[in-house]
Amino acid sequence: MLKHRGFPSRLAGTDFQFTIRRAAKSGRATPLIERKRHADRRPADRRADAAFMAALWAQFGDEPFPRGNLDAGRLSWLFGREVVAAEDPFDPESYDALLRIDVARARASFPEIFDGGGSA
Repeated sequence: MLKHRGFPSRLAGTDFQFTIRRAAKSGRATPLIERKRHADRRPADRRADAAFMAALWAQFGDEPFPRGNLDAGRLSWLFGREVVAAEDPFDPESYDALLRIDVARARASFPEIFDGGGSA
């Protein structure tokens, strides 16, 4: 499992995890799924999504990147919308699976990151 050096491990001051420490003993990662985001999500959850997207953008930009040690739960809140598969076939249980940011959708969902130039 590739560890993304320099990537924040969590949202500062919270328990919102961005990375995992070690690979599963089975060698298979927790599957990525498309989690539905509802409009009434807590502000803290929205801040975590925005901070994670800002970290992804700062680390990878619009280039494909391996899933590596990125947390499946946090990725799943963005997967299928702002973060999409960058390979076909895509294995949602592989640490080596390639992902990429769908910049147009990410910009629409998180304009403060892409248009404001700042981080969340």
